[in-house]
Amino acid sequence: MTFRCSQTMDLSPFLENHSWSFPVPIEYGLGRLDEIGHFCLKKNCSHPLVVTDRGSADLPYVKKLIDSLTKAGLTSDLFFDVSPNPRDIEIEKGKSLFLSGEHDAVVAIGGGSGLDAGKAIGLTANNSYELWDFEYERTSPPIDENDFPMLICVPTTAGTGAETESTAMLTDTIDQVKRCIWHRNFKPSLALLDPELTVNLPPHLTAWTGIDALTHAIEAYSVPGLHPLCDSIALQGMELVHHCLPQVYSDPNNISARGGMLVGSCLSGIAFLKGLGLAHAISHMVGALYDTHHGLTNAVLLCSVLRFNAPTLEKKIPKMANAIGLKDHSPEQFFANLENLMEELDIPRNLLDIGVPSGCTQKVAELAIRDIAASTNPREVTVPLIAAVVESLL
Repeated sequence: MTFRCSQTMDLSPFLENHSWSFPVPIEYGLGRLDEIGHFCLKKNCSHPLVVTDRGSADLPYVKKLIDSLTKAGLTSDLFFDVSPNPRDIEIEKGKSLFLSGEHDAVVAIGGGSGLDAGKAIGLTANNSYELWDFEYERTSPPIDENDFPMLICVPTTAGTGAETESTAMLTDTIDQVKRCIWHRNFKPSLALLDPELTVNLPPHLTAWTGIDALTHAIEAYSVPGLHPLCDSIALQGMELVHHCLPQVYSDPNNISARGGMLVGSCLSGIAFLKGLGLAHAISHMVGALYDTHHGLTNAVLLCSVLRFNAPTLEKKIPKMANAIGLKDHSPEQFFANLENLMEELDIPRNLLDIGVPSGCTQKVAELAIRDIAASTNPREVTVPLIAAVVESLL
C-alpha cells in the first residue's frame, strides 16, 4: 500500500534563509552550519564544548562545525561519550570535561541524544546542584539565567524538536527510568536549523525521527486545556511533517522537503511545552529498560495510543484530519491514514520486533504511569489500562 497526501504545498520558502526570534533566536537555511563560529563570536563565546553522541562523532557535520569554530579563531573540545538514551553517569563525565577545560559554552549537535546531553551538561556545569535537582516536577533551583553557560543547539534529525528548550530526557541508571530535567531560566541562546545536515540521514532514521515529530504534534494537540498558541503550532507542525515525511523517505535529496521536515519538527517541539501523552510515557520507560530508539518506539505505539484516547478526542480529530489534508474527518479515516503511513515507512507492527520482551507489561506500566507525560494524556490512565495498551503490541 502506498500512502500519498493529496494536499499541495509550496515548499520553495524552505530554500531560502530565515531568522526568527520566537521562542528563542532561530537561524534557518541551507549551509548555515558554516556560520556557527560567527554566531559564537557574536555571543562572546571563545571556548565552547561541542557535545554529540557516539554515533555522530565521526560524521562530517561534526568536523564541519569544529572547522567553522577554528576558522573564527575559537578553540573547542569534543565530548561524545553519550548513548542513544543518554545516562546520568555520562552527563557527569561531560560536566567534568566542561569544568576541567574551562569552557564558556556548550554547542550541542546531533539527534535527541546529543542535544539532551548538551543541555544536561549546561544545566549542571556552573553550579553545585545534583542532576535530579533539575527534575521537571520539582521546583527549579534558584539559579539566574546569567549563571548558566551559553547553549547553542544544532539538530541533525527532523524529529526531536528539542532545540528551543532546556528540557532533556535522561536515564536514571539506578532506578532504570527516564526522567525529564530542565530549568525555567535556562534556554538556548540560538537554535541553528540547517536542512543540509539531515540529507544523509539513513531512510530508517528519517522515518523513525519523523514519526517522533508527528507524535509530538499529535500528542501536544491532544492534551486537554486551553493553549491556543501551542495548539496552533501543533497543527502547523503536523501539516508540515505529514506532508514532507513521505517525500524525504522516498527521495532523501529533496532539500525543500527536508527543510519542511526540520521546521515542522521544531514547531512540534515547541508545541509539546503544553504536554505530551501516553505514547511518550510508555516510550520513555521502554527506552530506559530496553534501550530502544525513542522515535521508533513512539512510531510503534502511536496508533494504538490514539485508538485508546479516541473517546476523548471527538472534537480534536476533525481538526487534525483537516491539518493533514483529509477530506473525510472521521476518526476511522484519521487512524487508517496514519496506519497506512506507518506501513509505507516500514514501521514494525509490534514491540517484540524492536527488542521488547514479552512479559514486561506490568513493569512498563508501573513505570510509565509515573512519567510526566502520563499526567497530561487526554484520557485518564491507570496501571491496568497502560498494561493493556502495551500487551496489545506484544
